[in-house]
Amino acid sequence: MAAITLTSKRQATFPAHVCEALRIRPGDIIDIDSAEVAGERVWILRPRRPAARPWLASLATKTTVREHSMESIRANVAARRGRDSS
Repeated sequence: MAAITLTSKRQATFPAHVCEALRIRPGDIIDIDSAEVAGERVWILRPRRPAARPWLASLATKTTVREHSMESIRANVAARRGRDSS
C-alpha cells in the first residue's frame, strides 16, 4: 500500500508508481469523489482529461512552419521584421 504525506501547505506528493497508474503528470488536475463501499467511506481519484480541441487541427492549414524551436522562432521574427521595415 502506498502512503502520501500532507505538508503544512496541504500539498501531497504521490509515489511515482501511483502517478504512472493514474497516467498523471505535474500540472494535471485530479477530480476527487467520495463514495460509500461496504459501509466505509472511500475516495475516488479521477484524472481530469483535457477538453477536446478540434479547432487546433484547423490551424495546421494556416502555417507552413513545421519547426518550433526557439532558434526557428527568432529567425522567423527577424525575417518578418526585415519585411515590415521596407
